[in-house]
Amino acid sequence: MPTTPTPSPAHDHADTGRLAAAVRVVSGLTLVSRFAGLARDIVTARVFGDDALGSAFRAAYAVPNLFRRLFGEGALSAAFVPEYVILTRDDPDTAGQLARLMVRFVTLATGALTLLIAVVLAALLWLLPPEADRALSFRLMLLMLPMMPAVCLTAILGGMLQAHQRFGPPAAAPIVLNVFQIAAGALYFIGMVTDRVAMAYWVGGAALAASAAQVAWSLWALRGRVRWGKAGEAARARSKAVLGRFVPAMLGLGTLQLNTTLDMVIAMWPIWVGPTVLGRAVPLDDKSNAVLSYTQTIYQFPLGVFGLAVATAVFPLLSRTADRPVAFVANLRRGLRLSFFIGLPATLGLILVRDDLVAVIFGGGTRHAFTGEGLARSASVLLGFAPGVWAYSLNHVYTRAFYARGDTRTPMRVAMAMVGLNLTLNLTLVWVLREAGLAWATSISATVQCLVLGWLCRTRLGVETFDPETKTAFARMTLCGLAMASLVWTLGRAMPIAGTWTGHLVNLTAAVVVGGGVFLVLARMFRMPELGWLVRRSPGDDETPTAGE
Repeated sequence: MPTTPTPSPAHDHADTGRLAAAVRVVSGLTLVSRFAGLARDIVTARVFGDDALGSAFRAAYAVPNLFRRLFGEGALSAAFVPEYVILTRDDPDTAGQLARLMVRFVTLATGALTLLIAVVLAALLWLLPPEADRALSFRLMLLMLPMMPAVCLTAILGGMLQAHQRFGPPAAAPIVLNVFQIAAGALYFIGMVTDRVAMAYWVGGAALAASAAQVAWSLWALRGRVRWGKAGEAARARSKAVLGRFVPAMLGLGTLQLNTTLDMVIAMWPIWVGPTVLGRAVPLDDKSNAVLSYTQTIYQFPLGVFGLAVATAVFPLLSRTADRPVAFVANLRRGLRLSFFIGLPATLGLILVRDDLVAVIFGGGTRHAFTGEGLARSASVLLGFAPGVWAYSLNHVYTRAFYARGDTRTPMRVAMAMVGLNLTLNLTLVWVLREAGLAWATSISATVQCLVLGWLCRTRLGVETFDPETKTAFARMTLCGLAMASLVWTLGRAMPIAGTWTGHLVNLTAAVVVGGGVFLVLARMFRMPELGWLVRRSPGDDETPTAGE
């Protein structure tokens, strides 16, 4: 059985403070960004609705974002950041040269990929029989494809900023994207643009302009911190090592994104291909992708605000302490505990308030808001996605632990197995649960992935993440979460059944206030240290001990 030395109290205080400070910065700005993103989704959902136009727009918007997550903020950052962190500490000149090489690679590779996809889409438009909904979907994709190089470049620049302990600018960059799209969507509500299809092009164009603004924002934030020198032999050697880890990292970190893309392709089948497969009618329609894709943004809200914030903040710490077992395991345990502390109540809360939540976000009095049928289907989809929120969060931390130790292949193999499992579940459950089956497949795959990565972390890395203290912490959080859920469920039974948008808002507000308050009170009563970690101030660098590691 692997054993891990116990970290010193001084070290625990120092890195816990740094992790907490970084999580607060990333979470705070990501919270603003996610609220702006939520406002964007509310606006676009009320313009495009849950019909074929909504499905087409969401599919077009998903393509550049898929590559941003796989290519930019996911894979390449995971392969690049550990090298860059070490070089920034030991050899700033070579670090700048490596940064220049990576920026060039991202620009050229994503530019070529964008051109290739554009050619394929143009050929499909030319060759396939004319069909209005499919043609609209492909044209919107062509419009938003140029976002891909810009958002991927923004993501890699964000990795550099995080390595320099500047978590604010990259966390704030998505706010620019959301504000641009909200402004474009507002044109519909003030009557300047009344055609819904035209609005899809306006919002897509705004997203394209915002992606260019994000690059400018990130470069401005990096000024004076990177020495963009001409690459020497040392930097080229480092870049080869980074690129050698890139594909495994892309597959390892991108499981959720790949599974989400498979969900989208299946949900778009009636629009892209037709209403049958192998002569059998598919249980989906032109609403399916709109319902599925818009609902995904709800469960991704707590994941993006807190789950990814913890992983983003802990990754540089894991990379910096990869050769120091005491510090490494201490940072990993804290990352897992913080992720579960936030992920579990989010999971339970989404399950309990799903009906009121989708009604408040996607319902309302506008003509093109979700229909009653669309809201019911959205709630069913959210019920499928929600049970995996805690697992999505832990998976990001586990995967980054492997990457920090230079092992990109183990998470890749697990990820590929999970993609296969997800596809098998998709093709099985969709016939019974429609688009909700796609959501359940994603949650089940994420949970299995979490269990496998936890076991491999112990057997491959030799890291005992679940020591007695951590096991006790997880059990305590589970009990508090279940107590919170019981009270929220009881409150929901006592509240009147909502028949209006305002009624759903009242019920939702009551559940959130009571649930959040109860969980925080229980955390204080049980003296759960995770709550204290989130508010602990970051110490100075001189407090980090090196002896004994």
